[in-house]
Amino acid sequence: MVTKVLIAGKNGMVGSALVRLYDSFSNFEVLSPARGELDLLDRNLVFEYLSKNKPDLVVDAAARVGGIVDNNSYPVDFLSINLQIQTNLMDAAAKAGVKNFVFLGSSCIYPKFAPQPLKEEYLLSGPLEETNSAYAIAKIAGLRLIQAYREQYGYSWISTMPTNLYGPNDNFDFNSSHVIPGLIAKFHKAKIEKQNKVTLWGTGSALREFLHVDDLARAIKFTSEKYNDHEFINIGSGEEVSIKQLAELVRQVVGFEGEIKWDSSYPDGTPQKLLDSSKILKLGWKPEIALKTGLVSTYAWYLENATVR
Repeated sequence: MVTKVLIAGKNGMVGSALVRLYDSFSNFEVLSPARGELDLLDRNLVFEYLSKNKPDLVVDAAARVGGIVDNNSYPVDFLSINLQIQTNLMDAAAKAGVKNFVFLGSSCIYPKFAPQPLKEEYLLSGPLEETNSAYAIAKIAGLRLIQAYREQYGYSWISTMPTNLYGPNDNFDFNSSHVIPGLIAKFHKAKIEKQNKVTLWGTGSALREFLHVDDLARAIKFTSEKYNDHEFINIGSGEEVSIKQLAELVRQVVGFEGEIKWDSSYPDGTPQKLLDSSKILKLGWKPEIALKTGLVSTYAWYLENATVR
């Protein structure tokens, strides 16, 4: 029997990883419409598409995402656009009778000073990190809507909560990227321009956990088949590294031989963010790609695909 799966957000890092994964299985028919075919902000069009194609599974990997600068500069976009995308998809999926739905949240939903590692029950137990609160609130609304559909209609829909991600097809723009692609782009530019130093924001003391996007794709497929619970489920690598350590690792991978300077006038963001992924680990999933290995392959992808050499 062939399962029809709709991947929303196929052009993004997560969406493209999901398409690669599901395409490798003969028992899945992948629907991955481009934006020209399905504008997720067009509510009527979303309803029409799902009604016509009737997928068995919808994975919502579509979102307006970005780093600290982007989140601070465009809070309306991060709140409004994400609310519209996820609500349109869920309401249309319900109308079309979609049995399975996987919503992707973000680890930024957790309170800024929540105990570490972050357990699922810590949600809404304290104030959010101010620099990305609009995005976090949108994601919290999405996972609550999943729970509401379970409560009101008995649907087997779930939410997954990934940690910080990286990998091929990431956003490497200097102004809107997350930390790993931003570091890769900065160090690569400094290397080819033969600069003697790179200045980075903050102190480098913040601790972060990173997961390769291909590991996340496997986790999403795994949870869609093995997990069915009202509570969302964390997905992380279980390993954390300081931003300073990460910068040094990326510098080595890229081959930049200059100095790293830290500008402490800029914020570090949340001081520590490590997910408690014991729930998914107990179910039998585990990450396969080590950070150094993933950085090497991500930089190789960047060299092949970046517009600036």
